[in-house]
Amino acid sequence: MTKRSESLNALLTEIRACQLCAAQLQDGPRPVLQASASSRLLIVSQAPGRKVHITGIPFNDVSGDRLRHWLGVDRETFYDAERIAIVPMGFCFPGSGRNGDLPPRPECAPTWHPRLLPLLTHVQLTLAIGQYAQAGVLGEQRGGSLTETMQSWREHLARGVLPLPHPSPRNQAWPKRNPWFEAELLPVLRERVKQVL
Repeated sequence: MTKRSESLNALLTEIRACQLCAAQLQDGPRPVLQASASSRLLIVSQAPGRKVHITGIPFNDVSGDRLRHWLGVDRETFYDAERIAIVPMGFCFPGSGRNGDLPPRPECAPTWHPRLLPLLTHVQLTLAIGQYAQAGVLGEQRGGSLTETMQSWREHLARGVLPLPHPSPRNQAWPKRNPWFEAELLPVLRERVKQVL
């Protein structure tokens, strides 16, 4: 095991024991992520949903099924941390609000991402899924809306980042209003993922 792998494994153990937001989490803390020093694809998402919180497996829900379809990968490939890292903006289920899940806890990414992401030195492509991930990954390079950010996907991809809408079943309207997503972006996404993996 390399020194970087040892450092990453120690950090993952620390993250999985995190209690930083325990008092604010309706269902208590359960950080869910996967990563390896050899991961080549990085998926930055929002935060686990309730089902993921229960199982402790990232994207182990309908959103995950849809995301795997978009990527053109099976479950075995998706859950191979040697190839794919899954690092949400919030590692724990933030709880439910009136219109679905609450936003990721704001303490999480600033606390852990600066320590974790530099250890993922083999990443060749980063997927920024949903507006919170796009804000965190793209910063000022993102557009004023999800649609604006998505419309500039070719420019972002040239820098190694591909923004995606959230694959939640609640989010059926956006892809229907933007047929170019399925016609133009998804074939490029699948080809790029295939190359990276």
